[in-house]
Amino acid sequence: MISFFTRKKFLIDTLEGFVDIHNHILPGIDDGAKNVEESIVLLKGFSDFGVTNFVATPHIMHNYYPNTPQTIEKALAELHSEIGRIDLNTVITAAAEHMIDANFETILEKGEIMPLGKNYVLIEMSYLQPSINFDSAIQKLASQRYFAILAHPERYVFLYNRLGKHTIYKKNGILYQLNMLSLSEYYGKDVQKTAMKLLDEGLYDFIASDVHNFHQLTSLKEMKISKKLADTLRPLIDSTTYNFS
Repeated sequence: MISFFTRKKFLIDTLEGFVDIHNHILPGIDDGAKNVEESIVLLKGFSDFGVTNFVATPHIMHNYYPNTPQTIEKALAELHSEIGRIDLNTVITAAAEHMIDANFETILEKGEIMPLGKNYVLIEMSYLQPSINFDSAIQKLASQRYFAILAHPERYVFLYNRLGKHTIYKKNGILYQLNMLSLSEYYGKDVQKTAMKLLDEGLYDFIASDVHNFHQLTSLKEMKISKKLADTLRPLIDSTTYNFS
């Protein structure tokens, strides 16, 4: 017997007009789109379900992706040029996903942070262990009146089954950004379980795609969720769009 209460819908059907604040769409500067052609394929794929407004967030990661405001703005300009040439209805600005590493505080002191909006900074850590300088970095961000947004907290292995640590982070003013694909088994069952737990606890503030490539975008397009989950996500979707439009 089929129950109407278990009927699912596509996640993307809830995203028309959404502003995606975490993605790797800029061409050729990190592990996302390799070139402008791949960038355009991703942008067109998003536009198919009504997402046309983006804040691109390439990695700034010392020794791996040592991007600067200059390299990011150059990649953005290249993409803007192609968007204009093909007359694609897309709005895209640039920020960054900052790794909290040994170089992060130097970047902050030099004024080379790439914020979301005026005063939000998207940050990440190693999945396996916390950054040694995490607490001091957060304090220095706050002292410069930035709000830290921790990308995909559900993916950090060292935080599995440590709800108390998440609570401490939140009390310290850290905002949480959920990856859409974490709600499926795309990154694994442990990530999915953690995402659902943090969502149930009301710890998330924003939601984003974190799309790097067409395979991930396809997985996002195929993802189905329950009506109950769609209702739970609605405030996150609306808050993200409201704060970053």
